[in-house]
Amino acid sequence: MDSGLELKFAGGKPVMTGGAVIEGYASRFGLPDQGGDIVAKGAFGASLARLAAKGCKVRMLWQHDPAKPIGVWDEIREDETGLWVKGRLLSEVSLAREAATLIDAGAIDGLSIGYRTIRAEKDRQGRRVLTEVELWEVSLVTFPMLPEAKLGRKDTEDTRDFAAALIAATKALRD
Repeated sequence: MDSGLELKFAGGKPVMTGGAVIEGYASRFGLPDQGGDIVAKGAFGASLARLAAKGCKVRMLWQHDPAKPIGVWDEIREDETGLWVKGRLLSEVSLAREAATLIDAGAIDGLSIGYRTIRAEKDRQGRRVLTEVELWEVSLVTFPMLPEAKLGRKDTEDTRDFAAALIAATKALRD
């Protein structure tokens, strides 16, 4: 039976804070995935609004397996780059502890979206451009369909400032 669920894998350097918090881009706008699909900016907006209005959350799964939830996504939003997610692996779940170990070791860093297409169009190259999707879940995966969809720290002004301060301190110590 076809449920209509489609999967997109996408993905930086893994980030785990306190052994449980992870973040990264589950999807990036304007980049063709390995299947030739492109997610357009704004494609998730209506779905995220509907979920928020119902008090529902996007699920965090292991390898798109609905029988293997491993945590919760606390923040999901679109920005200029794509669909940014931040959540927690639940230490009480044994598979989540295994996932944390794999992330810490650098063995896994991919993210992937599970969704249903609401609206799409073809671009000049004949690729499908997803303009609206119903987001169901974001999974940690081994092989993302979109290689740029990965765990990694969001590049914010604070992190750039911190990095600049570290570089300056290193230079000062060397001098």
